Amino acid sequence: MLKNWGAAAICAIALCTGTGVAVAQPSSPAGLPGTVNADVRLKLERDGRLTVTEVVTVPEGRTATRRVPLRIAVGDDRERVYEVVGASVEGEGTAQASAEGLTIALRAGTSTVAYEVVGAVAKIGDTLELRWQPAGGWDVALDSVKVSVITPDAPRSVNCLAGEPGTSTPCTTADLGDGRGVRATEIGLAAGERVDVAVGLQDGAAPPNARVAETSRWAAAFALTPATGAGLAGLVLLLLGGVALLWYLRGRDARAMAADVGPVDVLVADGAGRVAFASPDGVLPGQVGTVVDEHVDVVDVTATIVDLAVRNYLWIEEVGGLDWRFVRRNPADPSLSGYERAVYAALLPDGVDAVLLSELRGRRIDLSRVRDELYADVVARNWFARRPDAERSLWWWAGIGVGVLGAVLTAVLVLVGAAALFGLVVVVAGVALALGARFMPARTGRGSALLEHVRGLRGYLRTANPEDVPERDREMVFSRSLPYAVVLGEVERWLAAFSGARPGLYWFGEAEQGRFADRFPAFLGAVDGVLAQAGHLRSLKG
Repeated sequence: MLKNWGAAAICAIALCTGTGVAVAQPSSPAGLPGTVNADVRLKLERDGRLTVTEVVTVPEGRTATRRVPLRIAVGDDRERVYEVVGASVEGEGTAQASAEGLTIALRAGTSTVAYEVVGAVAKIGDTLELRWQPAGGWDVALDSVKVSVITPDAPRSVNCLAGEPGTSTPCTTADLGDGRGVRATEIGLAAGERVDVAVGLQDGAAPPNARVAETSRWAAAFALTPATGAGLAGLVLLLLGGVALLWYLRGRDARAMAADVGPVDVLVADGAGRVAFASPDGVLPGQVGTVVDEHVDVVDVTATIVDLAVRNYLWIEEVGGLDWRFVRRNPADPSLSGYERAVYAALLPDGVDAVLLSELRGRRIDLSRVRDELYADVVARNWFARRPDAERSLWWWAGIGVGVLGAVLTAVLVLVGAAALFGLVVVVAGVALALGARFMPARTGRGSALLEHVRGLRGYLRTANPEDVPERDREMVFSRSLPYAVVLGEVERWLAAFSGARPGLYWFGEAEQGRFADRFPAFLGAVDGVLAQAGHLRSLKG
């Protein structure tokens, strides 16, 4: 009723003064003395920008502050997002705009506030709608609010609402005016209430620029923002830095593997003309496999057993064509390395002088000490700075820890509605670290140099012929080279090369003379199977 009586009073005054509708657009807000009044002028530009001019009068001794939210809910999980730019005040006051809202603070007097709004034009069906709240969020009551809207083309409709946010009470007056714009008036707007104007436009009047954002906790948490984008970019740089560091640490290994290396000179002659085999850098068969692939494998132990027999610590004899016996020949002395003594003790513990391979299969021998001793040995010889398996395990657990921390951080950020992508960045970094753990152990310079020698040793095993060795030394050279052929996968070629020139072996008893080349691979396969059953070592045959 008060609104209607107020409208009637304004109309009566207009008729008495003869000014007609011109009173709807005064040069300054009109209202009762001692009250706050606002005259808001909206102009929609052809490019979709909405220019706003608010002329506000504040009585002496008072202040007025307006806070305009720029994210307005349009559903349970959606918000209409506006952007305000170029906010300024001519008069006594300030205006500041951020992504979340516009704040206007005015002191006594008449002030003109100007700004531009982006996002006020929405496409609805085959028409456009211009929507903005020309008044609202004031901390004081307004005696009157006058609104004028100018559009590029004739507006088709107007809907003006006033009152508490969410109500559908119409404004005191609202009409299309002369067909080129809209006029609206609200009498008596309480503090905190708003005036919401929606103007229907013809399609093509301006480009639609309304933006609606998801506001669900998940959508907000995983939204890509400049901050999260910078975090993702930082992750990429971090990963690239890790790859570069890994490349640097592995660089000498790659160069060692790519270098052109011919057969190394492993055959040495003494003053009497006798020829013997000498491995590069004194490397033993079991050490070769560990240095090359950074793991203690079953084949490394198998090659060590053959080498112990070749060096007269063990005697191997074939039993019935289906089994083999290991016999103690000489006790393990200090000239053996720690891992060789561990292999010897695993086969022939104290008090046992002979054992069948089939008996070992049922006993499930313990090779954990062999593994530990061999890793310790390659570190002691300065081929590795640290034990390879421990290094890999350290980085793997570090990656798992970082990944779990990232998962927890992601959950917490989702719960508080913060940028959960940062947590995902940590998860990805942890996964990358865990996956890259197997590449972490880096050989020392001496270890990388040994790789070149090992490649040369493989070249020797692939090219050497019996004619290169005096006949009296062939058995020894063949036997001393055989464990290295075992660990480097060159057994077949080595046996074939010496099959016609090899005499009887001093360390291996054959059930049928002359069948060594045929039966030895079966022996190696049987030993590999027994060792793999222990479960302590990696089997390259799966």
